[in-house]
Amino acid sequence: MNIAESRGATARAIFAGLCASLVGIGLARFAYTPLIPPLIDAHWFAAKDVIYLGAANLVGYLIGALTGRPMARRLSARVTLRGMMLLVSAAFFACAFPLSVSWFFGWRLLSGVAGGIIMVLAASTVLPHVPANRKGMASGAIFLGIGLGIAASGTVVPLLLDVGLRQTWLGLGALSLLLSIASWGCWPHAIHAATPVRGAEPMAKEGVRMELNLLYLQYALMACGLVPMMMFLVDYVARGLGWGTHTAAMFWIVYGVGATVGPMFYGALSDRIGPARTSQFALALQVAAIGLMALSMNHVVLIAAALIIGTFPPGIVPVTLNRVHQIVPGDAHAQNAIWSKATTIFALFQAVAGYSYSYLFARSGGDHRLLMGIGAGALLIALFAEGAKKILAKPASALL
Repeated sequence: MNIAESRGATARAIFAGLCASLVGIGLARFAYTPLIPPLIDAHWFAAKDVIYLGAANLVGYLIGALTGRPMARRLSARVTLRGMMLLVSAAFFACAFPLSVSWFFGWRLLSGVAGGIIMVLAASTVLPHVPANRKGMASGAIFLGIGLGIAASGTVVPLLLDVGLRQTWLGLGALSLLLSIASWGCWPHAIHAATPVRGAEPMAKEGVRMELNLLYLQYALMACGLVPMMMFLVDYVARGLGWGTHTAAMFWIVYGVGATVGPMFYGALSDRIGPARTSQFALALQVAAIGLMALSMNHVVLIAAALIIGTFPPGIVPVTLNRVHQIVPGDAHAQNAIWSKATTIFALFQAVAGYSYSYLFARSGGDHRLLMGIGAGALLIALFAEGAKKILAKPASALL
């Protein structure tokens, strides 16, 4: 294969990864948010059931993160990824017909399972075909799909809702199916890495254990830190600040714009200054933006803060994946296993945080700033953990 053909194959593989993250996470998860009020207003389900149905996707995501690698070993990553994109499409079509709460819950759960599997497998299938110095940008392009889904939830979904609620679900299904078909032939064959020989790992594991534990801790804290704004930004602007639903919708669109910028921006920055430093920068930037969101009443300042906050949920994914590749370079088997574990940890803490914040919100009488403070605190701990690791890594004599 010549250079032009190789570059073309790489571009097609990245396109397939982008389509998968757009379908499995961007649309399957985030398109549900603007559908909550119409579902209630159309009396498809009771308000409490609509919230319960929203949680089904998060539970499914955790299941998918746990089952993705075993399924790929049995069926191959290509077959699994294609199947999961078709499953999401089927779930959208099925949700156009509210036969019962259990029917709807089951399909929302399955769409979450598909999203978790896609998150575990998409990048690990594509990135082995990308040159090392471009992995940050490539992973950013793959996870750009998440940001595009968030942006679509604030723009495309409202336009579809003008036609009708059922038509919106059918339209999302048609879009997902179209993306599945467009990416069908673009998936590369997985590069199978030899499983490490038993007995050859302990010393290597000992050398990277602190780095991995730090990564897992920080990724869990990031999951906890990003949930408040992801869940309550619209409500904070509409009711907390009293600016109304129209202004709140504008803020969600700005958040979506940030989400489309985040993966590519942080991925490119990771290629230039390294993933660890990029992670520190992103954490510090988020804490500052959340502080502005909680303390300022200026429209321009808050719009800028919403833009920055929007970059974080999809943007930190390629950075963390690049950290995995940096910690265990050249070992695709270990990289895939670590990424699967990190995704599972993130999914678990995101789900727990979602329910916990909802409980605190109800118990505090709707105190948005309390939730922002807790979220910013989690991100601060993640930021300080990096500094603590550097101190602990120094020889004792250097600390005296």
